[in-house]
Amino acid sequence: MVTIKDYECSFENKWCPGCGNFDILDSMKDAFIDLSIQPEKLLLVSGIGQAGKTPHFLKCNMFHSLHGRALPLATGAKIANNDLTIVVNSGDGDCYGEGGNHFISAIRRNIDLTLLVHDNKVYGLTKGQASPTTDPGIVTKHQPHGVIMEPFNPLAVALSLGAGFVARGFSGNKKQLADLIAEGIQYKGFALINILQPCVSFNRINTYGWYNKRVYDLKAENHIVDDFQNAMNLAFQWEDRIPTGIIYKKKKASYTDRINVLKNGPMIEQEYSPEKITSVLARL
Repeated sequence: MVTIKDYECSFENKWCPGCGNFDILDSMKDAFIDLSIQPEKLLLVSGIGQAGKTPHFLKCNMFHSLHGRALPLATGAKIANNDLTIVVNSGDGDCYGEGGNHFISAIRRNIDLTLLVHDNKVYGLTKGQASPTTDPGIVTKHQPHGVIMEPFNPLAVALSLGAGFVARGFSGNKKQLADLIAEGIQYKGFALINILQPCVSFNRINTYGWYNKRVYDLKAENHIVDDFQNAMNLAFQWEDRIPTGIIYKKKKASYTDRINVLKNGPMIEQEYSPEKITSVLARL
C-alpha cells in the first residue's frame, strides 16, 4: 500500500508562504497515493522556474532539466521505458515561452505523459515580468506601461493541435485538482492540465479571491467532454466566468503504442545487440 511517507523527502522548501505551488504539490501527492503509484515507477521531469522545483520535494525518480526542455527529455524517457508513469511540472513561462515548440511537438506526437503547467501569469523566479499568459494591460516592473501583447491560450492551442485530454485546474481547489491529475495520468496519451496558480509576491491581480469569484466546475454544468466545438468555446471563456475541470477528452492512440519495437516491451528490457548497430553503421 502506497502512503504519504513513501513520497516524503527532507529538502527544504523555500516557496513564498501562500504560494499556489504548495497546493499543487499536495494534490500531486494525493493523486499518486490514490492511484497507488510506487515511487520507483514514477518519473517527475521539470524545467526552470518555481514550478520546476516541484520534483525536489518528492521522493521518486526525478530530472530537473533546462529552461523549456522538460518535454523532450520526458519524451525520450517514455520511449526508453514506456512502463514508467511520467509527470512533467512546468511553469507558464517555462512551457509556453521557452518551451513552446516542444509543447507543440509533444501534443502532435500524443506522447503518453501528464503535463502540469503551474500558470501564475508571471515569471515568478525572475521577479515578476510578464509571461506568455499575462493579460494585456497588466503593469509589471519590466512592463511599466502595461503588457501590449495578446496572451497565449494554451487550451485553445492544445485543442487545435489535436490533444486528446485538455483540462484546467485551480490550486485553490485541491480535491478537484487531485482528481484531474489522477485522470490525466490514467489517460493513455498526452494530458495537459493547465493550473491557475496565484503568485502572492508578483501577481496582485489574479489572487485567490479573484479566482474564487470566477472559477466554476464543469461537472456541475452537464458538460460533454468529447464535444470539440464546445471545448473550444470553453477555452476562450475568461473574464467573469472561468471553467475548470476536463475541457476535452477523447481516446486516441498514443505515440509509444504506435512504435512497433515497443510491442515487445520497454526498450530497456529488450536485448541489446551491438552486431546489429555495427552492421548499420558500416552501411553509412
